[in-house]
Amino acid sequence: MTTYSAKPAEVEKKWVIIDASGLVVGRLASIIALRLRGKHKPTFTPHVDDGDNVIVINAQKVVFTGNKYTDKRYYHHTGYPGGIKERTAKSILEGRFPERVVEKAVERMLPRGPLGRRQLGNLRVYGGAEHPHEAQQPEALDVAALNRKNARSA
Repeated sequence: MTTYSAKPAEVEKKWVIIDASGLVVGRLASIIALRLRGKHKPTFTPHVDDGDNVIVINAQKVVFTGNKYTDKRYYHHTGYPGGIKERTAKSILEGRFPERVVEKAVERMLPRGPLGRRQLGNLRVYGGAEHPHEAQQPEALDVAALNRKNARSA
């Protein structure tokens, strides 16, 4: 018996929608990363993009455990000497682009390289409840029902 290896032409991608209101960021990100990579499928092949397309709505309503909401820091560098900048999770979630918290958490759970960037392109994150992907008929995934620790009452 030989090991099955999926070809890119054989891959069947589904659309999944996740309502992120009240969900813990890290647990949500790990489930999204698993779906984007395709590890939930029996036909998982490490070098092929066989994951699903994931839509996340209400990303501004995610929660952190402990004191991470005020203490967690996100760093970036401007490229100039001494140009390291930091922002707290609170300032990002209350700012202009609150969906970046979820995007960064998922991005850092995917492999680095061309395949990881292609898989990250299958993720769409929206701060509010509206999204323009109704034509794809996404099926809802209830992350809170998977484990009682996935959701927190803020």
